[in-house]
Amino acid sequence: MRHKFFPWTIKEDKEREKESESQRQPFTRHIVAVGDLHGDLPNARRVLQFSSVVDERGHWSGDVDFFVQTGDIIDRGDDTIALFGWMDMLRAQAKQAGGTVLSHLGNHEWMNAIGKYVYPTEIETFGGVAARQKMISTGIIGTTWAANYTTASRLPLHPSLGPPNTPYPPATLAAHFQKEDEDVSFETFHQDKDQPMSHAALSFVHGGISPTYPDLSPFPTRINEISDSLLKKLQTRRQPPPHPPNPYPGLPASATKEEIMLYGANGPLWYRGWAMEDEEAVCSQVDSVLAKTGTRRMIMGHTPDFQNIVSRCDGKIIIIDTGISHAYGGVLSALSIHYTLSPIGDDESNRWQEKEVVSALYADHTEVLVTNERELVGHFNHGLK
Repeated sequence: MRHKFFPWTIKEDKEREKESESQRQPFTRHIVAVGDLHGDLPNARRVLQFSSVVDERGHWSGDVDFFVQTGDIIDRGDDTIALFGWMDMLRAQAKQAGGTVLSHLGNHEWMNAIGKYVYPTEIETFGGVAARQKMISTGIIGTTWAANYTTASRLPLHPSLGPPNTPYPPATLAAHFQKEDEDVSFETFHQDKDQPMSHAALSFVHGGISPTYPDLSPFPTRINEISDSLLKKLQTRRQPPPHPPNPYPGLPASATKEEIMLYGANGPLWYRGWAMEDEEAVCSQVDSVLAKTGTRRMIMGHTPDFQNIVSRCDGKIIIIDTGISHAYGGVLSALSIHYTLSPIGDDESNRWQEKEVVSALYADHTEVLVTNERELVGHFNHGLK
């Protein structure tokens, strides 16, 4: 039972009274991300429904703000055409409802753009090799790749950082502050150079952002410029005969050094270090990449764990490929990020409580991977959704 004679309860009551009188509004953002789908529309629909991205009809539900898919929709299953069509439908429905779909090209999309086709039954769904080549180069699938898909994304948790894919570092950085310790007076706030509000964002790529990959800045702009250039060269060249049985065509002769590195083993499409290296090694390197990309967490697919979503280094690295496609027989899963920024104290103090809850969603249960809270001070514009 609370008693007014105890000083700490008086302090808490005053805090609550000030919060109830505040003119500042809390902000929430809900993000759902899904990994490799590999040609399996039924399983994709199951995942997006239990994660509240779509309703029972497979339409945008309006219950999430952002849906992110990290690539490898194509290959292994026979639903390639239907899946890309469904993603385009959801993109349009989300936009109309004030939401956003962020789509990425995985290594399998790029393999197909180069001319490597290895799943005969899937080729038949296009009506043959020539029809497939046309559809993924200048046809409906190739057109949506060029217009709506990127190789990397940076998704801010709060709109004061700008819309998705606002480049980091920006031209100017707003100064927001973090309280160090409960025992430190409010006047001793300082600008935190390791985790400022400017890093309240998530990165998404298919494979991973290697610590030694050179073309990170500005992020994700530089990667996507290289990606757009290479995709255009692949889609507009005379399409080579398919491999197999013909020789592997490789990248165009006009590919630049940067484009070759993008598609290389150390690039964001193929890199597996964050998933394969030991915990000590990855955790010693992750902070430098987060600092360069202006993010708190890096989220990727590509390297499957058929049992669960993998969180490493206290949630700084999250690998979301669980082999959703029946071709793998892995577990159905999605990643959920709930972000809130709530006012505390009086309006003059500009104090806020920030909370981020990252969860793995499965068909029959939810597992909280990490919960982070901190106190901030600053002026935050919630105007954009």
